[in-house]
Amino acid sequence: MPKYLLGSVNKSVVPDLEYQHKFTMMPPNASLLINPLQFTDEGSYIVKVNIQGNGTLSASQKIQVTVDDPVTKPMVQTQPSSGAVEYVGNMTLTCLVEGGTRLVYQWLKNRRPVHTSSTYSFSPQNNTLRITPVTKGDIGNYSCLVKNAVSEMESDIIIPTIYYGPYGLRVNSDKGLKVGEVFTIDLGEAILFDCSADSYPPNTYSWIRRTDNTTYVIKHGPRLEVASEKVAQKTADYVCCAYNNVTGRRDETHFTVIITSVGLEKLAQKGKSLSPLASITGISLFLIISMSLLFLWKKYQPYKDQKQNIGKLKHFQAMKMLCMTSEYMNLLLFQMLLVFPGCRVALFQPLMVYQGKICTVQFMKLFSTSLPNNKTMQSKYESAFGCATMESLSI
Repeated sequence: MPKYLLGSVNKSVVPDLEYQHKFTMMPPNASLLINPLQFTDEGSYIVKVNIQGNGTLSASQKIQVTVDDPVTKPMVQTQPSSGAVEYVGNMTLTCLVEGGTRLVYQWLKNRRPVHTSSTYSFSPQNNTLRITPVTKGDIGNYSCLVKNAVSEMESDIIIPTIYYGPYGLRVNSDKGLKVGEVFTIDLGEAILFDCSADSYPPNTYSWIRRTDNTTYVIKHGPRLEVASEKVAQKTADYVCCAYNNVTGRRDETHFTVIITSVGLEKLAQKGKSLSPLASITGISLFLIISMSLLFLWKKYQPYKDQKQNIGKLKHFQAMKMLCMTSEYMNLLLFQMLLVFPGCRVALFQPLMVYQGKICTVQFMKLFSTSLPNNKTMQSKYESAFGCATMESLSI
């Protein structure tokens, strides 16, 4: 039977003595105030209105009241706490909440809802998530979202421990040319190989070398340094092995190292061509600059009448020395071409090919100057460099 709580007649409140301190109504407002609210206050409430006049009019309304406790922050526990091995072990995640009523559970992975699948299953209340069996793909950020009609709370993120691997074993190097599983390095170089694979916990690595149908371990660890000059054969086969001591799985990759002497040949040719060229060029430039300065100094010196003959003579000698210096540099550069095949330089005098030989063009220059006493001084300078056979010379 319904219990009378309180009523109002002509703005006068008539409470029940048992509930007078809990229920309040302030006419003409007919709202009911419940203070303090408790779980025992949950139930059905009836409000009834009577109007008296010539006759009595009445109406009533039933109201259902529910009382909820706010949700406290949930916590997720994993079993086994030490982790599970991929494809072998199973894992259970349980959501624990201390306070709250009429709770609704939802599981999130990487901020997205988790749904039932071949590996995911839930308890009847949805507060437990089972992963059977675990795989590498199950690794992620898991959380539990709990809510009711008045509140919601989410747990801290946890990452289940899942042991897997090794996957994607590969070998890389800091130098050398890699084509497929073959590394090519130059003689005299040292190359560092790095072996890596995706695995948890990290793998243990072993390096194996194969020679004459025999194999032997040469080093442990993810890195191996090979000095090419210490390799007896020009081709050597190696194997990198990765082992996960928790999952018990292993993987290996094979590769070949080929040692060539191209690098030393290039270095020798570079040393032969650059060093003499740099030396000859430096000396030639020094002589040309020196002669040019001497010529300019002689040209702009003031000449007196009594010293004109001497000045003209010195000018004549300077011009002759400048031309001889230029031709001498031509000779040095031409000889460098014969000694160092493959060198390419631009000569001041043209070369010509005659009967399979490369030759310089022979020429003759006449130097002359007029003196004040109507005398003329002349001098002839001839130059002939000769020829050389065209063996490996290219211009």
